[in-house]
Amino acid sequence: MKVISRLMLLGIILTAMSRMTFAQGGQTGVPFLLLAPDSRGGAIGESGGGLADNSSAIFWNPAGIAFLTGSEVSITHSNWLPQFHLDIFYDYVTYRQYIKDLDGSITASLTYMNFGEFIQTGENSPDELGKFNSFDAALTLGYATKVHPDWGLGFNFRVIHSKLAGDITVANQKGSGSATTVSFDIGAMWRPEKFVIPFIDEDLGTRFSLGMNLSNIGPDIYYINKAQADPIPTNFRLGLAYKIVDDEFNSLIYTLDFTKLLVSKQKLDESGQPVGRGNLDFLKGIVTSWGDRPLSEEMRTIISSMGLEYVYGQPGDYQFAIRGGMFYEDPTMGGRKFVSLGAGIRYDMYGFDFSYLTTSVFKGGETHPLNDTLRFTLLIGWGAAPAQNKGLPRGI
Repeated sequence: MKVISRLMLLGIILTAMSRMTFAQGGQTGVPFLLLAPDSRGGAIGESGGGLADNSSAIFWNPAGIAFLTGSEVSITHSNWLPQFHLDIFYDYVTYRQYIKDLDGSITASLTYMNFGEFIQTGENSPDELGKFNSFDAALTLGYATKVHPDWGLGFNFRVIHSKLAGDITVANQKGSGSATTVSFDIGAMWRPEKFVIPFIDEDLGTRFSLGMNLSNIGPDIYYINKAQADPIPTNFRLGLAYKIVDDEFNSLIYTLDFTKLLVSKQKLDESGQPVGRGNLDFLKGIVTSWGDRPLSEEMRTIISSMGLEYVYGQPGDYQFAIRGGMFYEDPTMGGRKFVSLGAGIRYDMYGFDFSYLTTSVFKGGETHPLNDTLRFTLLIGWGAAPAQNKGLPRGI
């Protein structure tokens, strides 16, 4: 009975996660690729497309790493969906290294989401055939460089592997219960050294940045056959960051992100059954997903998030940060909304962050699966040039 309950619960969890990536009348596979991976980004409302000033920029916007020097390693852990009280956890490891001869930085990250151990039984029998661990994982390699003092570009290549079950049979079709695919990201960042707003005559240079990231561009993933394939969650992120306060000991940064899933509608045959997508449908989806709904409905597919980060201290010495943010998704498109809080500390080359996500401030949020989610991040950064601390990147 316990095994059956766990399998049913896994189905509920995957359904809930797929609903998080609802778009264009369908859903995607491997939705773990959209989860905010680090504590800092999680604490500021899961926004970071315009900030992206540490190694977790691999997720938020790889172009932000073009403005960084030195090296950094970070490790994040989170017990996911705590309302279910199961051993579901999420780990994220990053690395970046500036290489002068390449005029940029190379990056790597490993994302792992564990769903726990399950017992496999026969198709028509309760007899135990074995055990398997269910998980999703992704290995990402990237490169970021400046193409202009004000502009950075970043690129990622990713291998994705998903194992949801042991060998499975559906309608006399056999599958391994595992699937592998690839994807890539393209990011751009504008961080001007001089930016004067007309009619206001105020220079926002080194205090403002604007970023764009198109992530998870790649072919569908399938466990049985291509006719039952699901698109991966291709996502567009537009973000900005503005340093409201910037003096010797104090910094206050505001972030704002808008994201939209770029997945085309699932095609159906005359009987209403899904039809296999073409090999290049993921590219078509990037274009068609912007206009296959009425404008009023299209606007509701855009997710908004924002945050504030206050930092006290100087880079290279003690620094303390407190953070807060909000996340909003339209009720017709998944309805996620939450408030996030967090804090961080840095001393010399070491840092620690944590974040807390709560949905209980909204009606009915006390029982939401995401309520009370915690993330913890440890990081080590070394070798940054002094110019690293000029402008938005402050090392926190």
